[in-house]
Amino acid sequence: MAKEELMQFDGLVLEILPDARYRVQLDQGHEIVAYTAGKMKKNRIKTLAGDRVTVEMSPYDLEKGRLVFRHKDERSSGPRPPFRGGSQFRRR
Repeated sequence: MAKEELMQFDGLVLEILPDARYRVQLDQGHEIVAYTAGKMKKNRIKTLAGDRVTVEMSPYDLEKGRLVFRHKDERSSGPRPPFRGGSQFRRR
């Protein structure tokens, strides 16, 4: 028996809830509670309120989902200035 296909939706993170969960408003207008996928935790991808995300949902429970992708912000896509570590300690 094949596994049921997951549905993917785009949305916007409204607020960060306790226990690594997020309230997400989908583009269709529905609000759901979502948690971070394991690969995002493993790669330490941080999600903040206001981020655009892609959510996977099961067709059986349309109130819960899993954040699988955080879309890059347009304003932070430019090149970053080089880091000048103004350390107060001298390296030996």
